[in-house]
Amino acid sequence: MQNWTGIAGKRVIITGATAGIGLAAAEELARRGARLGIVARSEARGAAAVAQIKAAAGPAAEIDVLHADLSSQASIRQLAGEILGRYPGLDVLINNAGAVNGSRRLTSDGLELTRAVNHIAPFLLTTLLLERIRGSAPARIITTSSVAHRGAHIPFDDISAAGGYGGRGFARYGQTKLANILFTTELARRLEGSGVTANCFHPGFVASGFNRNNGGFMALVMILAQPLARTPERGAETLVWLADSTEVSAESGGYFTNRRRVRPAGPALDLESARRLWDLSEEQVGMGSPPMVSGSLG
Repeated sequence: MQNWTGIAGKRVIITGATAGIGLAAAEELARRGARLGIVARSEARGAAAVAQIKAAAGPAAEIDVLHADLSSQASIRQLAGEILGRYPGLDVLINNAGAVNGSRRLTSDGLELTRAVNHIAPFLLTTLLLERIRGSAPARIITTSSVAHRGAHIPFDDISAAGGYGGRGFARYGQTKLANILFTTELARRLEGSGVTANCFHPGFVASGFNRNNGGFMALVMILAQPLARTPERGAETLVWLADSTEVSAESGGYFTNRRRVRPAGPALDLESARRLWDLSEEQVGMGSPPMVSGSLG
């Protein structure tokens, strides 16, 4: 098996790459020679992101735009099918997209929206692409988590928040960030010996458009907090490092912040919860259903 030689020339898929740390990471990865596939919900945002990335990395940067609604399992399956149809190899998958919602909403699949986007989407996309990633080893899977997981637990008895939010939107967000770490832990266990690593990270509090979709009060709070926040570029540093650096070639199942592996909160270390969450997630996405493959390899 070949050793990791850095991101130059590698095929990278990144969700949440049209704004914030995802866009900043895409700019830097393109500068370093990665061949990018960025996932965007709209054509306009995808085109704007490409223009910004090329302005930063140069007009020769290789960037494809892939469209998907990450709240929809059908859309995620179509996305996975397009990726499988277009790319014979997949070296790095970055699950970066995320959201926080102030009130309980359900997706077209009947799942609570915050969980669907923050946990189910990366779980489903990763598992649909996993054999292609295995075949591309050495390869890497990176998921954006958060320090917001501290104090959270997985509500297995009310996974869809049927009991209501009661103003606890950020608490729900923390549960999904805990799920990201548990997903990474179980994924790394399943990938042992494959040459594929799985890690997650906390980007820090970043000045971006995050959490401005939950009414005027929360938007104002985020604006007032900006002087204390990191720039998107600073928030993306650990993500870029996990994607590119040879230093982490042997690291898997880790939670990182500021380019250091750190110990997450106790519930994130519960291996039984990690396995239980994986099994539940498989049930909720119907893992017997394949991706919707289109296009051809080339």
